[in-house]
Amino acid sequence: MIQLANHLWQSTLFACAGGLLTLALRKNHARVRHWVWLATSLKFLIPLSLLVSAGDLIRWQAAPKIAPSSLTVVMDQVSRPFVAPAFLSPLPIAAPPAAIPLPAVLWGIWACGFFGIACAWWVRWRRILATVRSGSPMQLAIPIPAISSPTLLEPGIFGVFRPVLLLPEGIAGRLTPTQLQAVLTHELCHIRYRDNLIAAIHMFVETVFWFHPLVWWIGKRMVEERERACDEEVVRLGSEPRVYAEGILNICKHCVESPLACVAGVTGSNLKKRIEAIMSNRITIRLNFAQRAVLAVAATAAVMIPIAVGITNPPAIRAQSAKFEVASIKRCTLEDVPIGDGRGGGGGGILGDAGMFRTPCMSTGWLIRAAYYGFAKSQLENPIQGGPDWVKSERFIVEAKPDTPQPTSTMSGPMLRALLEDRFKLKVHRETRKVSAYALLVASGGSKLHATPEGGCTPPEPGEIAGRVVVPGKPLPCHYGGADANGTIIVGGTLVALCNIIGSQVGRDVIDKTGLTGIFDYHFDYIVPPPDALATEDAADRFAAVTEALRKLGLELKSTTGEAEFVVIDHVERPSEN
Repeated sequence: MIQLANHLWQSTLFACAGGLLTLALRKNHARVRHWVWLATSLKFLIPLSLLVSAGDLIRWQAAPKIAPSSLTVVMDQVSRPFVAPAFLSPLPIAAPPAAIPLPAVLWGIWACGFFGIACAWWVRWRRILATVRSGSPMQLAIPIPAISSPTLLEPGIFGVFRPVLLLPEGIAGRLTPTQLQAVLTHELCHIRYRDNLIAAIHMFVETVFWFHPLVWWIGKRMVEERERACDEEVVRLGSEPRVYAEGILNICKHCVESPLACVAGVTGSNLKKRIEAIMSNRITIRLNFAQRAVLAVAATAAVMIPIAVGITNPPAIRAQSAKFEVASIKRCTLEDVPIGDGRGGGGGGILGDAGMFRTPCMSTGWLIRAAYYGFAKSQLENPIQGGPDWVKSERFIVEAKPDTPQPTSTMSGPMLRALLEDRFKLKVHRETRKVSAYALLVASGGSKLHATPEGGCTPPEPGEIAGRVVVPGKPLPCHYGGADANGTIIVGGTLVALCNIIGSQVGRDVIDKTGLTGIFDYHFDYIVPPPDALATEDAADRFAAVTEALRKLGLELKSTTGEAEFVVIDHVERPSEN
C-alpha cells in the first residue's frame, strides 16, 4: 500500500507539471499538447521504482563477472529471512483470529470498480462492432475501408490496428462535397497519428486508476487536444474554415457522438470552443529549436534520472536514507530477558511489526552482528572481531520507531547500522579471510526430504517475521521451526535454513550443495541445545549427532574451504541511556 501511495502522489505531481507545460505551450500546435498529456497518462503505468529497478539490473549486468567463493555464496543465501534456531519453541504463541484487514477491503473495492468499468467499455465496444458488421461497404478514394451504417452514429474511425471508417447512411446528402472532404480529412488525421491506440492506452489507465479523478480529467484534455489538432490539420491543408465548421454542425444535427474515446469521431470535445477556434483560424506557432530542446531534455531526464539512481545507488545505500524517528536504548541484564550468548553467537530477533523495531536483552556484539549479517546470520564462530570486552558482556534493550513503516530487512540492516553509528559511535571495517566450512550434499542413497505441497504452509504477511505467527484454522506458517521431544520440526523450510541449524551446532558455515530447490517439510532428529550449553557439550559428540540426523534425511557433510568476510570493530562506545 505504501508503494502504491508513493506511485500515486508521484504520478499526480507529474501530471500537474504536465498541465503547467501545456499552459506554456498554449500558442503552439494542439498535437504537442496532446503528446504532453499522453506522457502524463503513461506515467501512471510506469512507477519510478520500476525505472530504478531497471537501473539496478543494468548496474549488475555491467558489473565485472567475478566468480564468488562458495562461502561468499552462502553468505548471500543466509541473509534471506528465516527463523534462527533460538526461535524454536515447543509451543508457539497462536495469534487470535484477525478481522478483515483494511488493505483487503480496499483491494476488493478497487477490483469491483476495475471490472465494472472494464465491462462497460466492453459492452460499448461490442455495440459499435455490431454496427460495423451490419453496415455495407462504400467506395471512397481513401486508403482504408469505409462502411455505411444505418445507425445515427457520427463519422468515426473504428479499430486500433486495422481501422475502418464508419459513416452514417445518407451523409453525402446532408453535406456538400467540400464539407464531406473536410470531414474525411479530419478522420484520416486520426489514423495518421494513431489516435485510437493512444485513446485505448488511456482508457486502460482510467480502468486501472478509476478512483483517481485526475486520470479522467487528463482523458478529457487528451480528447480536446486531439480534436483541435485534427481541426488545425484540416484548415492547414486548405479547407475553408466556415465550410468545415458548417459541416461539423450539420453532422451534429443528425448524428450521435461516439460512445468511446478510442473510436475517434468528428464532433468530440467542447464543440463551441472548437467552432470558435476553427472560425478564428488563428495561426499556431511551431516549436522553435529551444522549445524542442527543452522538451527533449525533460523527456530524457524523466526516464533516465530514475535509471541513473538505480545504476549509481544500490538498494542497500538507498535504504540508508530511512532513519529511526525515535530510539530508546536501556541497559539490561540476563534476568530481564534471558536470551543470546553475546558477540559470537546468540539467538533472538526483533519483536513487533513494520511499524516498530524492538530487541530483547541483547549484547552490543549481537546487535552489531544482526546489523551486518541479519537474523539468518552466518554460522562463523565469531564473524564480529575486535572491540572491548563489554561488547560481549553488557546488554541492552532497543526500541525504535521509523518515520515511515519499513520492512524488517531494512530496520534490522541499514537502519540498525545507522543507529549503532549514531548512538554507539560504531566504526568498523571488513576483512576477508580463509575459513573452513562444510558442504551439504545429497548422500549416495538419495534425498529423503518431502517437498511442501501447494498450500501446505501459510506465507508470511508483509513486514511479518517468517514462521512466527500461527493462525488457528490455517496451515502452519512457511519457514516454521518448532521442536518436539525428538528434535526439530520444519514446515515449508529451505535447505539454507537447515544449513543455519547445522552451522550453529558445528561452528562452521554450511553451504547448500545439494542442488535441491523449493521448500520442504521434514523432521531433523536432533535436539538443539540452549545457547549456553554449546560451550559445555563435547563438539565431537555434537557433530556425530548432527551427521546421524542428516543421514536419516539422505544428506551428508563434506569439509571444504573458502573465503569469508569478517566485520572488525575499530571503535565503539557505551551509549547514553534514554
